[in-house]
Amino acid sequence: MALSRSSPSAGPGSAEIIGIYDAPTGSIQYIVACPETREAALIDVVMGFDPAHARTDPSGADAIVALAQSEGYSIKWVLDTHPHADHLMASAYLAEKLGVPNAIGARLPDIAALWRDYYNLPDAFDPERDFTRLFEDGDTFEIGNLPVRVMLSDGHTLGSITYVVGDDAAFVHDTFMQPDAGTSRADFPGGTADDLYSSLMEILNLPDMTRIFIGHDYGTETRPGPEWESTVADQRRHNIHLGGGTPRDEYVKIREARDATLSLPDRMLHVLQMNLRAGRPPQAEDDGNAYLRIPLDRF
Repeated sequence: MALSRSSPSAGPGSAEIIGIYDAPTGSIQYIVACPETREAALIDVVMGFDPAHARTDPSGADAIVALAQSEGYSIKWVLDTHPHADHLMASAYLAEKLGVPNAIGARLPDIAALWRDYYNLPDAFDPERDFTRLFEDGDTFEIGNLPVRVMLSDGHTLGSITYVVGDDAAFVHDTFMQPDAGTSRADFPGGTADDLYSSLMEILNLPDMTRIFIGHDYGTETRPGPEWESTVADQRRHNIHLGGGTPRDEYVKIREARDATLSLPDRMLHVLQMNLRAGRPPQAEDDGNAYLRIPLDRF
C-alpha cells in the first residue's frame, strides 16, 4: 500500500492527513483526522473492481479502515467529491460497515438524470436514498474540532465538490493535478472546460499555503512515481496549464485539445451506474444475480 502522511502545521486548525494510492486507477484516497479528538473522515475511497470479470473486491477499502483504526482514529464520515468515472466507489459499503453517514454533492440528482438517458434506465438512481447528505455549495460540518467547508467545483462533472478542511487543507479531486501534470479532463457528460476554469480560479483564491490534495496522479515522463500534495502557491506559479495566469480562453483551448486525445476510462460505463447508487450494484434480478448495462455506440 503506497501512502504518504502530511503533518499538520502549527495550530489547532490543521488536519492530520494520510494519502493512499490506488495503482490500478491512479486514484488517491484520504484519511483526514482531527489531531485533538482523533475523529476522522474517509475521502474518495476505492472499491476494487476488475473490468475484465466485472468483479468487485472490498479488500483495499477494508485495509484503509484498518489503517485508520491502527492510528487510533474514529471514523465519523465517508465522503466523496463526485461520482467517479475511473473507479468504483466504496461509499455505501463503508457507510454500512462503519455505521456512519456518507455524503457527496447536491447536484448528484442532475448527474443521475443525464445518465438515466445513457443507460435507458428511467427509474434508476435515488441519491437521497443512497447518501445521507447531499452537500450544497457553502455547507459546513465538522470532523472532530475541524470545521469543513464545501465548495462547488464543477467542470469535471457538473456537481463535483471540494472539501476545505480546517485552516490549511483542500481536497480538490479532479480539478488540479500535480503542477507538472496540469489539470483534469472536462469532457464527460455535464462537464465543461469553461466551468472547470472557474473552479480552478476559486481554489487558487484560497490562502497560498493551503495544502492541495488531488484526486489522481499517473507520474510524468520525468517523474515516474505518483505524488498528490502541493500548495495553492505551487499551483499558481508552476501549474503547466495555469501557472503565471493563463487567460480563460487560452485555458479552454488547451484543455479541450487535450481532452480530444483521451480515451474513456476502462471502468467508466461499468462503475457509473453503481456510483450513482453510492457504489451499490443494481438490484438483483429473478435469478439472484445483478447485471450491468453497457450502452453501445453512445461514446
